[in-house]
Amino acid sequence: MFEVPEDRKYMESHEYATTDGDTATVGISDFAQDELGDVVFVELPQAGDEVSQDADFGVVESIKAVSDLYAPVSGTVTAVNEELFDQPELVNQDPYGDGWMLEIDVADENEFDDLLSADEYREQTE
Repeated sequence: MFEVPEDRKYMESHEYATTDGDTATVGISDFAQDELGDVVFVELPQAGDEVSQDADFGVVESIKAVSDLYAPVSGTVTAVNEELFDQPELVNQDPYGDGWMLEIDVADENEFDDLLSADEYREQTE
């Protein structure tokens, strides 16, 4: 069974977003990192870049596959986890903590309504 924290929302493509006021922290789920295998490279946007809900914002590469990353919400990137450039394995080790990818200044909080709850996401991955 994979960890699916209740404090965030999920996309069918396995990205998550957790919010603290107007800021969303984005990463990939425990299920996604397990399916990918050992992550060896992460390509992310820069702070100040705009991202749009459901549009790709980067790439995660593992020993098995290369996968696009999709934005759960629209907004401006305010921070990028630069530790992932030297330690991409953090995505595998701690996808909901040290393996986070972006922080976004959310443009429209209503977009969270389009995402899956933890229960809905859990059902999808079973």
